[in-house]
Amino acid sequence: MKEILRFQNVSLTYQAENGEVEAIQDMDFVAHEGELVTIIGPSGCGKSTMLSLIAGLEQPTSGKIFVEAEEVRGISSKTGYMLQKDNLLDWRTIRGNVLLGLEIRGKLNAESTAYVDSLLMAYGLWEFKDKRPSQLSGGMRQRAALIRTLASKPEVLLLDEAFSALDYQTRLVVADDVCAILRREQKTAIIVTHDISEGISMADRLIVLSKRPARIKCDIKLSFDASPLKRREDPAFREYFNLIWKELDVHV
Repeated sequence: MKEILRFQNVSLTYQAENGEVEAIQDMDFVAHEGELVTIIGPSGCGKSTMLSLIAGLEQPTSGKIFVEAEEVRGISSKTGYMLQKDNLLDWRTIRGNVLLGLEIRGKLNAESTAYVDSLLMAYGLWEFKDKRPSQLSGGMRQRAALIRTLASKPEVLLLDEAFSALDYQTRLVVADDVCAILRREQKTAIIVTHDISEGISMADRLIVLSKRPARIKCDIKLSFDASPLKRREDPAFREYFNLIWKELDVHV
């Protein structure tokens, strides 16, 4: 499989009010094309910081990060970032919101617009393209936010607690929906979550981080192949959950 993302001996130390803080220590890992990788770790351990490094919003103190064999030295056009809130603008239509990133990047043209329209059609939002965000459910808004992220055809999608603002039932359905879209589009995704069950249900691999400074405690290849909702019914689900729960124990 083609390598898409590589962390090579990455460390990050930043200056805080009470002195230097070591956030990440000697981190190495690789993600391949089409792979969904979940990052789980204790609160404040540096999960979101990892995404900022991949996106080029922060630079490592030492080590290197590569996307498609190109070192990340600044804000990377090869990544797409999906946050906790959908940040859709209610004064724009759904289609207008999805096209916004292309407008900002100066990449709005006939080809990119046609691609966005094909995504809206494929993922059930075409009939709502002229609606305002406030007229859609939370799940549909998140689907629109994902399509906006996909519009620029990034090599790596970064999802930072992307479903945490939704109620539990909607969250289950949206995770299933988003996972299906990522797999159909064959996108590599790094998914940060504090929810062990969500992490197991969505990923091909699950990386558990230590408390700060973040190091990789274990990198688990998940052996079952099913939708997020179906995975929760698999007997192996509980085994993975127990394993990860033990690894997350800060006293271990």
